[in-house]
Amino acid sequence: MFERPIVMLDFETTGLSPEAGDRITEVAALRIEAGRVVERFVSLVNCGVRIPPFIVEYTGITQQMVDGAPPVEEVVPQLIDFIGADTLAAHNASFDDKFLRAEAARLGGACAHTGLVCSLKLSRRVFPGVGSYKLGQLSRALGIAFKSRAHRAEADAEVTAELLLHIGRHLGKQYGLDSLDPGLLESINRLAAAKVPRYLGDYAADLRARA
Repeated sequence: MFERPIVMLDFETTGLSPEAGDRITEVAALRIEAGRVVERFVSLVNCGVRIPPFIVEYTGITQQMVDGAPPVEEVVPQLIDFIGADTLAAHNASFDDKFLRAEAARLGGACAHTGLVCSLKLSRRVFPGVGSYKLGQLSRALGIAFKSRAHRAEADAEVTAELLLHIGRHLGKQYGLDSLDPGLLESINRLAAAKVPRYLGDYAADLRARA
């Protein structure tokens, strides 16, 4: 499916902006290899902050749950080690990436992932015309079911991993590609949707010419 491993990341947080003081409350990172999830890192996170009531209602993650969770000083270094130098992916990837980098910077650390793939952007380019690209509605439209409650990190990461695999299978079938380089997915992210079919057609033709 993918020529190199991809780590699907999902955070639950206290809000939308680490710059405004929002912090992570839960993380799930799933390593995709050989067309399936082969390894996972999942944890609640204690960042020593209060969770707003609307976030508790939205995610089901309570103050008591995070107060008893491992501290951020323990979880984030383990998460960065888990990701390593693999390509990172997420739905609305810039959101999760900025929280990861912010938490790493607070601890004086740095991230080592070598690329960033956004499944939301990919979906817009590969499946134009879908009514909504929010994860819940998009997954329903594509027949991908949640195994547990949405808006929890592991459930969202699992569905997004299945979405990325679905996109991979679709592109493989559509363009005759046996495997996909994660770098190709990053390139698609940067294109306008109208340019994607020709770009992939040319990419596939070039591969066949060099085979």
